[in-house]
Amino acid sequence: MTTESDARDQLIDLAADFYDQFAAGEIPEMELPTRTKSNIEYDEESGVWTYGDRTSIRSANSVNGARKLLKAAYTIEFLADQLDEDRSSTLRELYYLSESWDNDEAQFGSQDESNDLIEDLEIVTGVTREDFHMRPEESGATLMGPLELREQTRRGEREIHCQKDVGEGGYQIPNNPDMIEFLDHDIDFALAVETGGMRDRLVENGFDEAYDCLVIHLKGQPARATRRITKRVHDELDVPIVVFADGDPWSYRIYGSVAYGSIKSAHLSKYLATPEAEFVGIQPEDIVEYDLPSDPLSDSDVNALESELEDPRFQTDYWEEQIELQLDIGKKSEQQSLASRGLDFVTDTYLPERLDEMGVI
Repeated sequence: MTTESDARDQLIDLAADFYDQFAAGEIPEMELPTRTKSNIEYDEESGVWTYGDRTSIRSANSVNGARKLLKAAYTIEFLADQLDEDRSSTLRELYYLSESWDNDEAQFGSQDESNDLIEDLEIVTGVTREDFHMRPEESGATLMGPLELREQTRRGEREIHCQKDVGEGGYQIPNNPDMIEFLDHDIDFALAVETGGMRDRLVENGFDEAYDCLVIHLKGQPARATRRITKRVHDELDVPIVVFADGDPWSYRIYGSVAYGSIKSAHLSKYLATPEAEFVGIQPEDIVEYDLPSDPLSDSDVNALESELEDPRFQTDYWEEQIELQLDIGKKSEQQSLASRGLDFVTDTYLPERLDEMGVI
């Protein structure tokens, strides 16, 4: 885990590089991986997305390039001061905060611009934004299950059992899960669940207690903190990870982001992705087998499924069979469509049978 001192040192070293280039009479520049889709590669060995070999130079030899380096310098100063003061801020606050900087050229024109710069600094320094004390807006993702942990807070340490010490809402995942220490657990497997409604159904039915399962609420496309703690649970506790999502191409991509990382955060794939994660459903074959309530595939759904057939993450016999079946039946279904078989069907029948087939339970 990177310490606050390490993170600050990396930032200061980057600023010092700019200064040394000035002092040597050189035009300041910063080298970055080319952040285009064509420079994102699927690493077969690690099973995650990574940047390729192509790089680009952020140089002050143009007005636009000089502005970007100026904004980087101001942001580095802000982040270093923030770490010195042991404070934190949101990505949104950074965007607005820049309006108070004394140089108009250093101010951000949009939050996308400030977000991209923070990602640039992550890539160049090898330090995550969480270690810069930068956080997104609250994701609200939670854990529920037989896990005891120690969390570092501004008011000191606290020990929490993620069943006994929390309400029905569960334990909310903090922005930086590396501040959590796992103390003890009785987890047999972790179930990463896409929707809040299904998460609530599992908890209400006592699925976490009946199967010693850690229920991780992904809350749609999972935030970085959610993916990070999922990876830590797998790697450090030797716990299988199973993803339970809707039966549509966009939810398959949610699974893909958990298992293989995302193109946008390719520089952090080894930190966030869990290639061993498996997909439990909803499968296209479930739509047929259980005659689930469904909606017709839209044109964008069809295009997404066809794109996934060309995606290296989904080029396995299992996924090719499932996607081709879905294109053939022309249907998609939500997790909660299982309620058409009764409110207990998902916990008494569907998940136990599927997880048994997969060798998880």
